[in-house]
This record gives sequence, C-alpha cells and structure tokens, in this order.
Amino acid sequence: MAITPIHPGHFPWYDYKRYSFSLGLKTSAGAYLSGHTASEYQPASRRMVVRGGMTEQVRTVYAKVAAILEGGGLGPGDVTRIVEYVRPEGIERYAEAAAVRQELFDGYQPVVNTVPVKSLLRPDAFIEIEVTAAAAPGVAPGAVFLPSVQPVDDQGKIIGAGDLVAQTRVVYDRAARMLSALGLGLDRVVKTATYITPRALPDYENTVQARHERLGPVFPAAVDIVMPRLLHPQAMVQCDFIATHETPVAVSPGWKRYDGLACSPAVRAGKLLYMSGQAALDPTTGRVLHKGDIVAQAEYTYNNVLQLVRLAGGEPHHLVKTIEYVTPASLERYREVGGVRSKMFQEPRPASTGLVTEALLYPGMWIDVDALAVLD
Repeated sequence: MAITPIHPGHFPWYDYKRYSFSLGLKTSAGAYLSGHTASEYQPASRRMVVRGGMTEQVRTVYAKVAAILEGGGLGPGDVTRIVEYVRPEGIERYAEAAAVRQELFDGYQPVVNTVPVKSLLRPDAFIEIEVTAAAAPGVAPGAVFLPSVQPVDDQGKIIGAGDLVAQTRVVYDRAARMLSALGLGLDRVVKTATYITPRALPDYENTVQARHERLGPVFPAAVDIVMPRLLHPQAMVQCDFIATHETPVAVSPGWKRYDGLACSPAVRAGKLLYMSGQAALDPTTGRVLHKGDIVAQAEYTYNNVLQLVRLAGGEPHHLVKTIEYVTPASLERYREVGGVRSKMFQEPRPASTGLVTEALLYPGMWIDVDALAVLD
C-alpha cells in the first residue's frame, strides 16, 4: 500500500488544504492523524476560534477524527492509540474528556496516553487529541502501545516522592510488567517518550544508568520533554512506551553526541522507523546551534530527520508523522516553520502536531521534532 493522504468527504471546520500538514496519512503499517483541537474557522471574524468547555471541545475534536477516519475507510473500532495533550487548566476537567471518550468508543477502549502540556497553539483549547489507527479494518497494528506509565503503586499512590531516579526505576519496572503480560520484554521497546517536570531537569542525567540497566541490547529511540506538571501532582517523570514484535535494528549516522546515552538516533522495526527527538544540536558536541532562530533550527532539525530516513533506506515521502515541541520563546516566529515544512516536503506532507513545552533539555533549544517514517 502506498502512503496516501486521507481526504474526508465533509470537513466543515476549516480549509485544511491551506496548511503544511496532512489531516491524516494511510499506510501499510497504520493510519496516522494530525493532532486536533476544537478549532474552526469563523467567517465573520476571519479567524480560527475555539468554543465551549471541555465536554463540548472534546466532542468537536472527535467529530473531526470521525470524519477523517471515515475518509480513510476506517472507524472508531480501528483506533489503536489516542494521545491526549491537556493544558494545566484542562487537567482539572479531565474527567469530562475521559467520559466523552468512554461514551464514543462504547466499550472498545484504545490505549490512551495523557500528556499535560504547557499550553496549546490554540490558546482557548483545553485539549488536543492525536489518533493512530490500523492500516485497514481488522488488521493488527505493527506497534504495541502502553498507556502512560506513572511512578505510582497499584492504588495510584506516588512512589519515590522527590527522588527522580527512584521514580524512573518504578516507571521502567512497571512497564516491564505490562510488557511481560503481553509476552514481550523491555528489549523490544523501540520508542520512549519521557516527560519530566522543571524540578527534575537538573538531575535528569542521573537517570541514564537506570535506563542502561533495563534497556537494550538495541537502545530505543527517545524523546525527552519538560512540562510544567504531570498526571500525578507528585510525579517528576512519566513515560509512554512503544514496543514491537519485530527485531529492533539501530540506525545511526555515527553522531558522537549519542555516545553514553541509553537511546539510539533511530530504530527500525519492520517497516516502521522510530526516530529520537531531533533538534539543532552539533552532532559531536551536542552544543545548541542557531540560538534565537527557530526557523534556522527547524531547517537544521528536519535535515537531521531526513538524514535518518535516508540512512534507513527511505525518502522524504516516507515521513508520515511529526510532533513539534516548541518553547514559549519561539512562538513569535513559529508560524514560519510551516514554510520550512512546505519547502522540504512535497504532498502528501506528514501529519503533524504542535505543542508548547515548559522547556526543552538544553537552554537555547527552541524546537524538538519527534518523527516517524513508514518504509517500503
């Protein structure tokens, strides 16, 4: 199956063809949708608006998702993963979002990852939702997703309060038990998304040993993001894990900055190429490049992404999804990143989600791109 864009028969919320991303792409490995808020174009004011509280917004988002899935010949029963990005104000009303999801999926519950964010690009939006679906009705997904893993016990109480390394060990050990129940181990993890609080950032390097002890022999791709708070108010870290039934294969251009890290620049598992978060970092020293210029950083970053895709045997059109994590300082020029995407990618462009972080790992980093490719 070729990588093809999904064009809904009816999508009244805005003219999606004006943007530098696809609503969704359908591939042999799955269908990947861009993240969506409840935004819609208001002709009277000639601008995008977001209406309503959490319940109304979530219903609008899922109406968009349903229209896109239908355009790809899919339905709610084909959804394998839902990622809910929630503003701090939305966390207090998260039960409303969960209730709508429970109602709409009517007993069939995909894996859910819930990620608190600094803010969303639509400032009035409480939540942004990103969906992954099967390649076709009844086709098993090529990836194994775990729900968000927190450093808590079976009663939901925090473990290792105030101790980042202890909490990291708890998260990985919980993930190991969850994977074991599925007949897999941590050696089959191909991607980790780690979210930490600002309080955890100074000690984050101290968690490398905990990951070294548990992961490998092929270290997964990884993205590491700082958010103002996490799901549990005492959590300093939470993680999302993707595993595979395939044999993972590391893909590396030999970038020295990965030496000593418990992650690979990219990992191939069957047709899927998972990439670590890419930024404008010197490949040898890890020094931040193009400080203060998000456009130059974005261009450098996407060149890195495409280098990894080509090294794995792919081409730019194999890139199917990106998540752009950006800092508040970058927002004044963030719209210009769309021009970078338009220049570097031809139709159909990747599905995309844009999120505002509390910070990125290194001062001066303004954008971090998490990318996925599906290879022939």
